[in-house]
Amino acid sequence: MSAPTARPQPSPRKPGSATPTPAAAATQPTNRRQVAPERVTGAQSVVRALEELEVDTVFGIPGGAILPVYDPLFDSRRVRHVLVRHEQGAGHAATGYAQATGKVGVCMATSGPGATNLVTPLADAQMDSVPVVAITGQVGRPLIGTDAFQEADISGITMPITKHNFLVTDGADIPRILAEAFYLAASGRPGAVLVDIPKDILQAQTTFSWPPEMHLPGYRPVTKPHGKQVREAARLIADAKNPVLYVGGGVIKAEASAELLELAELTGIPVVTTLMARGAFPDSHNLHCGMPGMHGNVAAVAALQKSDLLVTLGARFDDRVTGQLDSFAPDAKVIHADIDPAEIGKNRHADVPIVGDCKEVIVELLEAIRADLATGTKLDYSAWWAYLDDIRRTFPLSYDRPTDDTLSPQYVIQAVGKLAGPDAIYCAGVGQHQMWAAQFVDYEKPRTWLNSGGLGTMGYAVPAALGAKMGCPDTEVWAIDGDGCFQMTNQELATCAVEGVPIKVALINNGNLGMVRQWQTLFYEERYSNTDLATHSLRIPDFVKLAEALGCVGIRVEREEDVEPAIRRAQEINDRPVVIDFIVGKDAQVWPMVAAGTSNDEIMAARDIRPLFDDDAAADDPAVIHETIDALEARSENAAAQEETK
Repeated sequence: MSAPTARPQPSPRKPGSATPTPAAAATQPTNRRQVAPERVTGAQSVVRALEELEVDTVFGIPGGAILPVYDPLFDSRRVRHVLVRHEQGAGHAATGYAQATGKVGVCMATSGPGATNLVTPLADAQMDSVPVVAITGQVGRPLIGTDAFQEADISGITMPITKHNFLVTDGADIPRILAEAFYLAASGRPGAVLVDIPKDILQAQTTFSWPPEMHLPGYRPVTKPHGKQVREAARLIADAKNPVLYVGGGVIKAEASAELLELAELTGIPVVTTLMARGAFPDSHNLHCGMPGMHGNVAAVAALQKSDLLVTLGARFDDRVTGQLDSFAPDAKVIHADIDPAEIGKNRHADVPIVGDCKEVIVELLEAIRADLATGTKLDYSAWWAYLDDIRRTFPLSYDRPTDDTLSPQYVIQAVGKLAGPDAIYCAGVGQHQMWAAQFVDYEKPRTWLNSGGLGTMGYAVPAALGAKMGCPDTEVWAIDGDGCFQMTNQELATCAVEGVPIKVALINNGNLGMVRQWQTLFYEERYSNTDLATHSLRIPDFVKLAEALGCVGIRVEREEDVEPAIRRAQEINDRPVVIDFIVGKDAQVWPMVAAGTSNDEIMAARDIRPLFDDDAAADDPAVIHETIDALEARSENAAAQEETK
């Protein structure tokens, strides 16, 4: 099924391709077309503003208060509207579109329940610094505050979870407010912005002209770093013995991956990329130590814990990365570069705070380091790398194959990544499958890994994949989802089928809420309270039949030898979505793991195997770590043998 040819199509864009820094692009819009004042309705003003802002795709559902906008939208040849099946899907689709393209994602909903259904995706976008603008209808101005039908104070509700929001009180302000909303969403630290427009304003006559003059007193995002701070950062790098480039999602948002690669190769400093920064630095590069955090790999966690300098770029010292904060990287000085000054020093004191756009920070840092090198400064991290390389060899990412002939979920996800390759876009839900997708797919480019990192929203994957595919129609897009997440938003597959958006879904069906079950196994004495979804025992729902009912191709895979043929078959189908129901074992677990609230020093490489980073002797000599682990394993084997004897 192909998309209607009469509707406008988003311009193709390959993930990882260079685009201007979002902050700079928002400050200097490319479209400076002059539109003379003309009389229009408020609704027409909304559509005209979207056209002038070069919006090509809007995700939404019409309803009473927003309905006036849908009439002129019907005539627009420049804005394609995608009719989703739930407003939450519209919000996540806008997020996926924005994450994949770097442009502002747009969603639209009516008042009351339509608007409140956007609350979760708005909070999600704000937590992950994704530029999204939501336009909501509101009851007429005379009815505001009267508990009118479908009235909700959506600007008040979303105030804590958006970067900014507006309640339009005059139709003449519509062009200015929408221009400001897009500028706010894209500039500085990106985020979610809501524009609430009463129905009577949409229906009334007003004046439209373009471009409007924005009025944002006090909002002046700083993009250029202070030179003195950058030079001090270069000095600390020159003095460090065990530095780490601690890279967060801000590097991707600043389109600074090329500059990051240049910095790493110039200095030879190890790189770790957080969950939101996967793809910011190539996984295949020998300077990449992997992903740190609760389910990060051992080498990345060790690099942070034993470092003497953290060069933090666009990261926010999230609790899932730091573990117990007071024991995180205890001997490290901190250079913290971020475009949001509120993040600097929030969780960890910064010895060298740098406010600025990551791209501009890295460019100036490169100049400062080169100046130091020109004076004879030598950067020698050979001893540091010897330590980290030994840990990388000893504790590589791995998994145990099931002994009960069930499919390994890690194997399935690894196969998807191998066959789809680094040019594909991968959207994950939240849970075990998310962590496995972050671990076992190799990411070489930015904007190829999309997930809900901060809010952890189950149900994100399918609508986000819809949005990503709309934004990058020539790119293969996979939603890697769990059977729990999938049941929250799978109705958006109907949207994909009707709109001609052929995403592919790798459904990791373990019959359970897998991550919750893992915690119950480890911390609740295997008391599996309310985690069995019955998708195995009763096959409710039958995901193949459900996929077919939603206009997709449904495939079920239960044997390892069928995994790759099923993936290849899905890749050959490009006229409709494909869902592959991979029936996997329920007891697979995500490792490594730092238990919530504990120190990163207590990372478990696998169950009952802990590298002793907090032991000074072990930390100084990697061989001691290995001997200690061997001793632990020997003790475990002896204990097991004794139990058998009894």
